[in-house]
Amino acid sequence: MTTSIPRHRDLTLDLARVVCVLVVVFVHLLLVGVGRNPDGSPFIVNPVSGERWFAPATWIAEIMPMFFVVGGFAAKVGWESAQRRGESASTFVRTRLRRLALPALPLFIVLTAALTTVRLLGIDPDLADAIAVPVGSVLWFLAAYALAQALAPWMIRWHERNPWLALVVLFAGAFFVDVVRLVVGIQGLGLGRIPADGYGIGDELFGLPNVAFVWLFAQQIGFCLRDGWFSRVRWWNLVMIVAGFACLGLLVILGEYSASMLTNQWPPTLPLAVLAVIQAALLTLLHRPLTAIMETRPAQANVFFLGSRLMSVYLWHVPAIVLLTGVQLLWLPMPDPGTGAWWLSRPIFVVAVLLVVWAISTVTKRWESPQPILSPRWPSDAVTVIAVALFVFQSLAISSYGLDLPLAVLGLVCTAIAVVFAGGSSNVRAPDVPSSTAEAMPPSPR
Repeated sequence: MTTSIPRHRDLTLDLARVVCVLVVVFVHLLLVGVGRNPDGSPFIVNPVSGERWFAPATWIAEIMPMFFVVGGFAAKVGWESAQRRGESASTFVRTRLRRLALPALPLFIVLTAALTTVRLLGIDPDLADAIAVPVGSVLWFLAAYALAQALAPWMIRWHERNPWLALVVLFAGAFFVDVVRLVVGIQGLGLGRIPADGYGIGDELFGLPNVAFVWLFAQQIGFCLRDGWFSRVRWWNLVMIVAGFACLGLLVILGEYSASMLTNQWPPTLPLAVLAVIQAALLTLLHRPLTAIMETRPAQANVFFLGSRLMSVYLWHVPAIVLLTGVQLLWLPMPDPGTGAWWLSRPIFVVAVLLVVWAISTVTKRWESPQPILSPRWPSDAVTVIAVALFVFQSLAISSYGLDLPLAVLGLVCTAIAVVFAGGSSNVRAPDVPSSTAEAMPPSPR
């Protein structure tokens, strides 16, 4: 390895981010099963959602809160470094926005071109939706993470002034939004899910404020992790894990929450805030064995290699799944979804997806490591706000209504404007080690 690792960098956080993305890839491979009818025509099913074990398994497999916990840790480290350099909050936000918007730009270019081609060729719209909607379903992360990173300087100040108040207000806000969605949207107005066709109104729209409340709460947990809250008394982490899962059980039994944490992911609901605490405690509890793993050269090499392409893996893994499924439909045998042969093919598909994404990342990697912003083109704070708002808006629109050609164009235009508005002149090359991961962590008690 030629990369220089900072002396105080906590490599377990790099490992956590990489493992989280790999889990996301594997779960998405489980949710889509493609087979052939007796007449040879293909069909698409979800072979695992109806299984009795699936909902309990999501209490472990739903790892998106960990992204925001680690992201909060990293944001606090980055903000502390920015303050030492005399960097403004606006520059801090622009830098983090570019790290999300630039890798997304080539994806939106490809999606817009592909959906335009589908429209011109007159391909069955239902078939196009069956492909496009899953591709767009992962883009909610761009809105949520961009919003959390953009608000990080102010959230950090709130945390430093009154951390408990910040946690309580955000947690209560998430609960209030869930109540409004249930009482007003579902029970009062009788709304169901957003219609599959068009841009109607559904109960999900009442839950959109939780994109802020839930994920900002998880970010606050990351700030607490950075401050050493979880490592002061080690056995408390086990207590928090047990109590957290008990709390999840009560929310599912007594509340109106789904037992599947994947269902609770969009729009985000209160159980994901509880999962953020559980996962932060689990990460701290496993800190020593994970550190031992990351002291080995092979682990460091693999984690840093995947870490340098992490956004590419996340953004492009669903298109890669679609591509491989198409290849399988045309030329390869297809085991029936849910059978033993199908399960044995899942690890092979994970490797195949990663190889396809790696091939894509050889082209897209230049967008994944943007250079630091030394002199913004438009230094106004209002421009920064507009850039963040446009990028968040298009991701929320796609996540709410599903990806189609008009929304792909919207995503492309808004992302391009965000990149331009957040850009500036630079003459320093970005580091090879992913800079969005935290550099330090307080030592665990011995």
